[in-house]
Amino acid sequence: MEIGKIEAIIEAILFACGREVKITELVSALEMNEEDIIKIIESMKEEFKKQNRGIEIIRMNDSYQMCTKKEYYEYIYPVIDKRSKPNLSNAALEILAIIAYNSGVTKAEIEMIRGVNSDATIYKLMEYNLIEEAGKLDAPGKPMSYKTTLNFLKMFGYNSLEDLPNLPKYKIDENQQIVIDDILEEKENEAPNPEREEEVYD
Repeated sequence: MEIGKIEAIIEAILFACGREVKITELVSALEMNEEDIIKIIESMKEEFKKQNRGIEIIRMNDSYQMCTKKEYYEYIYPVIDKRSKPNLSNAALEILAIIAYNSGVTKAEIEMIRGVNSDATIYKLMEYNLIEEAGKLDAPGKPMSYKTTLNFLKMFGYNSLEDLPNLPKYKIDENQQIVIDDILEEKENEAPNPEREEEVYD
């Protein structure tokens, strides 16, 4: 089958589904190996960028989806949805970060980190389809655990949780306070050298 026809079929599938399409589904539909399909889709992604189109193909874990570009959101939203634009509070962002970096965390663990009740915010994040239940832990009380969704990756522009920024390294001192030594050390190393600056401006 010609590459052009394969690309057209993939585009038709992604457009018609309107959801995340697993690579295994494309493998089954096209009767091709996974490596070749991924290579073709990645080429399509680059071609979309070159053509400056209003849509793009994004990857999330083991799935691909066709969607509109984020920069056109403000024009699209008023047309397709008359509801008020959802806003994420600082509390919601805190909980999202905790869950994203600690997939499978429980509500009790989230509240232990934040020090406040998080019921309402967790419910709201589930309503926005940014987090979901990850199953009950084999622990006393069988607490429910949580993880982020594919919609979270889509909203924040990540292919997978492995793309999240690295957290700064820290240690706990004798007063149980966080000491971010590595960050301070990096800043000291990056500090300008007065002698060198004098040489430059001489």
